[in-house]
Amino acid sequence: MHSGLNFYPDLRDSETYPGAWSLDKIVPASISDIRLLLKVKQLPKCAEPRRIFITGGTGYLGSSVIPALLERGHRVRGLIRPTSKGNLPSECEVVTGDALDAKTYQHLIRPADTFIHLVGVAHPSPAKAAEFRSIDLVSAREAINAAVELNLRHFIYLSVAQPAPMMKAYIAVRAESEALIRERRLNATILRPWYVLGPGHNWPYALQPVYKVLELLPFVSQGAKRLGLVTLEQMVMALVEAVESPVQGLKVVEVPEIRAAQSNLTREITRQRA
Repeated sequence: MHSGLNFYPDLRDSETYPGAWSLDKIVPASISDIRLLLKVKQLPKCAEPRRIFITGGTGYLGSSVIPALLERGHRVRGLIRPTSKGNLPSECEVVTGDALDAKTYQHLIRPADTFIHLVGVAHPSPAKAAEFRSIDLVSAREAINAAVELNLRHFIYLSVAQPAPMMKAYIAVRAESEALIRERRLNATILRPWYVLGPGHNWPYALQPVYKVLELLPFVSQGAKRLGLVTLEQMVMALVEAVESPVQGLKVVEVPEIRAAQSNLTREITRQRA
């Protein structure tokens, strides 16, 4: 959902949202963080921990997903700019490089088998069309090429719900990046949220009753579900599910699947243990 001022806010690498996790343990800094971490702890243990390389880890979504991945027992290495003021958890290995130039970090990716790419312009708006191409598209292209060069097992890309009636330049860059993933034949999971509710981004909660009605109307149901609201907690769980369920080929995760990620993850872990 586009607010007109702050579309898809703070999901990506932004130094306006410092990391909320610190010290020797994964310490939540808010009630929502505590609730999320408790839900992660309640999941069945992961049978096969991954080694993960993540870009955009200091952003709104990255700063929540990294602690969840660490709690699940995964090894995480996060790329930050040398001048970054964002924090990463102490249990996360930190490396420096430029997300716009894979030559500065490709040699730091291994031994990771999973690459999560979250980099993009903070606070996207139609006025930032040029930045979408110079930052979001370039960083995605560099990450995809690095993953191909290293023959990584799994690439995870944060895209956006599409098609949509607004934010054309933003969506075009995501679609172009998705096309490159297909062209390079990566084993990849693409997540397509629209608006992610979370701390500081709560106003669309008022629209939830409207969405529920629209999702029941046959002539608009498909679009309402595709462009539906998801929570930060649901996004984190969807990323955890993507990490722990690597694919052969390509998988696109739309809003309904993002919402169902926690229950899907629990079922899959139970199935693997059976």
